[in-house]
Amino acid sequence: MELQSKKINAFEVGDRVDCYFIIKRIDLKTTNSKDKKYLDFIFGDKTGEISAKLWEVPVAMEEMFNESDLVKVRGTVTSYMNTQQFKVDRIRLTNADDDANPEDFVESAPLDNDFMYEEIERFIGKIKNTHMNAVVKQIVHEKKDKLMYYPAAKRNHHSIRSGLLYHVLTMLKLGEKIAENYPVVNMDLLFSGIILHDMEKINEMDSSELGIVKEYTVEGTLLGHITLGVTNVEKVCEELNVPKEIRMLLEHMILSHHFEPEYGSPVKPLFLEAELLHHIDMIDARVFDFTNAVRDLEPGSFSESIFSLDRRRIYKPNLE
Repeated sequence: MELQSKKINAFEVGDRVDCYFIIKRIDLKTTNSKDKKYLDFIFGDKTGEISAKLWEVPVAMEEMFNESDLVKVRGTVTSYMNTQQFKVDRIRLTNADDDANPEDFVESAPLDNDFMYEEIERFIGKIKNTHMNAVVKQIVHEKKDKLMYYPAAKRNHHSIRSGLLYHVLTMLKLGEKIAENYPVVNMDLLFSGIILHDMEKINEMDSSELGIVKEYTVEGTLLGHITLGVTNVEKVCEELNVPKEIRMLLEHMILSHHFEPEYGSPVKPLFLEAELLHHIDMIDARVFDFTNAVRDLEPGSFSESIFSLDRRRIYKPNLE
């Protein structure tokens, strides 16, 4: 079969392809049956990602590749448990002669990062409480450089370049609509909590400028972004001499936004804006994961089992 060059979302089982990919994950593993080593990849481009295997890996290749490497790959699209997989025949690192830019192969947020940052600054300007405004502004400005490219997760929701910016902005837009419908909502608190709730993911994860998380940091693994977020808000509030009540409210929103202890929250939301933050966060994550699950499906078909959605197989309605 003739070799083709195509994007991941256009792959069909049986395709023989010769493409560039970003390595999003790589593990050296051993088969159960014959005790032979193989490389287990997750390849990505702007349109999505695919699991891939290089069987019977040569010794010289065992340590050759790393996450975030741009590679030239030849192989075949196969199927495993009703999910597309890629069987690697040949693989190499790209070089200057390839004229391939890694950023062209990374899935990114659908909005320009400069635009998203300016929009978040516009929402900060709507926070009328001077203490909350000062805390949020200082934390966002301190993290601006990394915020421009950081994902919101290593895997699952918003695990794309500039995904954290996109996640915060879409939550702010949803929060604004909710507050318009329910005047009792304190918009200062809600906007502040939305902006701050995941900000310490920047220190929880170690991400390349391509938005690919290599691993969690030591402090991220030991403490997590919730604890790091509360600690940072405490520090900034101390520097800015913020009243105790406001400090506690901001810290509580970060502490409670995962709702359940097994997901990292030691306390459930105890005031309205904290409760809304949790649900807005869940809605935004679910919209992303559901959309991603069916993006490449034919109408009237189901996805594979999606881990982040309780291992459900998601259906794409046939309404066309």
